Amino acid sequence: MLALAAMPASAQLRIDNAWTRATAPGAKVGAGYMKISTTVADRLIGAASPAAARVELHLTTKQGDVMRMREVRAYDIPAGGSFELAPSGAHLMLVDLKAALKEGTKVPVTLRFEKAGEVKVDLQVRPLGESGHQSH
Repeated sequence: MLALAAMPASAQLRIDNAWTRATAPGAKVGAGYMKISTTVADRLIGAASPAAARVELHLTTKQGDVMRMREVRAYDIPAGGSFELAPSGAHLMLVDLKAALKEGTKVPVTLRFEKAGEVKVDLQVRPLGESGHQSH
């Protein structure tokens, strides 16, 4: 346990399967997905990307037969556990895209955590119809 205390907080985080879908020309929004694991409890409290005017934390929920999306302040990641950002659930919303997201490229994103601070990640741009259920 002492070794973990001496490590920078960001070293206690692991980001896997960071991706986004390609967007059609002129699209103004995109979504980012990934799995965040940590050895100590933390909170994702924000994000930014040079590819978008702003990045918001969103949650999609089903109310009856209607899917609703709302912005949230943070995502809690439990100690020794993980939190998944996935289609039809929690996700990063890239708002006012500066250009279309093209399949095969990467989108840089800086995640802001309460304890770990800033962590840089690249979202792999997958095909427009990607569901996230395939293994990559």
